[in-house]
Amino acid sequence: MQAKASDEGRTVTELARRAQIVDAAIETIAELGYSRVSFAQIARRAGLSSTGLISYHFAGKRELMERVVERIYGEIGAFMTERMEDQPTARDALRAYIEGNVEFTATRRTQMKALLDIFVNGDLHYDTESERTVLSPIEEILRWGQATGEFRDFDVTVMATTLQRAVEGPTFLLAANPDLDLESYARELVTLFDRATANEE
Repeated sequence: MQAKASDEGRTVTELARRAQIVDAAIETIAELGYSRVSFAQIARRAGLSSTGLISYHFAGKRELMERVVERIYGEIGAFMTERMEDQPTARDALRAYIEGNVEFTATRRTQMKALLDIFVNGDLHYDTESERTVLSPIEEILRWGQATGEFRDFDVTVMATTLQRAVEGPTFLLAANPDLDLESYARELVTLFDRATANEE
């Protein structure tokens, strides 16, 4: 069987099967690690009769991993959109951004563990355009705060980059310390960046 290249033209049943396989892949990567994952293990977790069903839906491991990353990024995007809606001030938006990112990591540990392992093993495509896409929402918040006088004058790119790396931190820290207090981590980050951006004039 030859895999179809995309979701275009697929039936509802096929789309559901692809989603089932992606879910199983995420869980398998999180449990075993990227380097130990095989189609046989994913098929077993998904309850499929053979690996041929995976090969029918995905051209290979790389395409499946791309769909895994796409799924997780989509979940992050939906989660953060909900958290960021209707924030009245830039300061509130900055707090919501920090708390939302840390909360997602805390409540979606399986997904974030899988994403980290894919990233560490070099199968996560992350280029300059990807970086700009990630930083853009933070930069908008920071420029909003500067325009309203809530935030002091600072280099927006430096602050946005520092903030993004800080909210990504728990994903790495949890690998070594699963009992990390993420609520405390989020509070500290909120305080840190509130003070770092504050206009004290």
